[in-house]
Amino acid sequence: MTLAIDGALESAARTLFSAPSDADRRAALATLAAAGPAVRIPLPGGQLGWLVTDHAAVRRLLAHPNVRKERDLFAGPFAHDLPPGVGDGLFRHMLNANPPDHGRLRRLVAAAFTRRRVDAMAPRIQQLTDGLLDSAASQDGPVDLIDALAAPLPVRVIGDLLGVPEADFPRFRAWTRPLVTGVLAGRDTYVEAAVGMLELLRDLVARRRATPGDDLLSGLVEARDAGDRLDEDELTSAGFLLLAAGHETTVNLIGNGVHALLANPDELARLTAQPELVPAAIEELLRYDGPVHVTLPYLTDAPVQVGDVTIAADEIVLPGLTAAGRDPARYTEPERLDPTRPDAGHVAFGHGIHHCLGAPLARLEGRIAIGTLLARFPDLRLAEPSATLVRPPGLLMNGFAALPVLLDGRREPI
Repeated sequence: MTLAIDGALESAARTLFSAPSDADRRAALATLAAAGPAVRIPLPGGQLGWLVTDHAAVRRLLAHPNVRKERDLFAGPFAHDLPPGVGDGLFRHMLNANPPDHGRLRRLVAAAFTRRRVDAMAPRIQQLTDGLLDSAASQDGPVDLIDALAAPLPVRVIGDLLGVPEADFPRFRAWTRPLVTGVLAGRDTYVEAAVGMLELLRDLVARRRATPGDDLLSGLVEARDAGDRLDEDELTSAGFLLLAAGHETTVNLIGNGVHALLANPDELARLTAQPELVPAAIEELLRYDGPVHVTLPYLTDAPVQVGDVTIAADEIVLPGLTAAGRDPARYTEPERLDPTRPDAGHVAFGHGIHHCLGAPLARLEGRIAIGTLLARFPDLRLAEPSATLVRPPGLLMNGFAALPVLLDGRREPI
């Protein structure tokens, strides 16, 4: 039996994944969330799926035994348009894997993201932040904070961690965006990005084989060649996941976080006056406007109950992370930004076995970037009305295409 989709909900879903104003996307998400904890909607690739908006239901689904990852769902309608081997070379990573393969792949990179190793990166992140803000301060007129800080900082951090030469940064940044945008990027753009990304990764692997370094990619190459714990496609797929997820989420954490503060001047003033609140504020900003819209798709193995809705077997399910962050059943006044919120726990980085491995690094980058920005530019303000800002189209990522700001009240680095 085919379930009918309400016209208003279908329109809201299409708005949600297109490139509307920020206000349009918020209104669409509110419409879908009001329709129930699970809503059947058309997805950008033409399939039908269930968007889950309830916080408790999202947490349950992300650890539910009756849902699984399906790699072909992420490759989408362009899977058959890719040259042979390209899909396997990019998408055989842990976020598309189920146990036991998931655990094997995750363990290979987990050591790079321990709290001790992440904390040791703080001086380098601070140095990069200061340099980027020095460059931004030298510009006349408005500065696009995405291009000036939010994007280049995590690109350089993950590039350092993986051992990617700086000369390759522009290419992997340019190719990542279409690959996480998916079908909405367009066939030709998507295929070109996939082919280019895999070629770059294979070249990097070859260089690390010839000249190993003290970096994560060299370690993965060693694991591939010595212990045979992953095959060549899993190796390049792990590299792609780390490059993509390792910077796209942090770009949006910084951009969304700064925008939220600029749109709430009282909270901005409080945070500027009380920088010790920045760590707690990062958690509230992740709840309020998280960097990931929905998770990679899941597929139901058996019927799953979400509230009064029964989702049948073999259905696509999308746990909605940003929707869960505004769930009134979980949060008091969810539309209000409150850095001192006592109930600030969130699912912005997922939950269960697929919880974001790089979350500690993203938090550290967010704390340093936003804290330093506010300390140096206490009179920071938007250069354009918030209503004119747009979100790029896409299924997964929740961020801004650009964030023009004015840097006033400039101070030297602390």
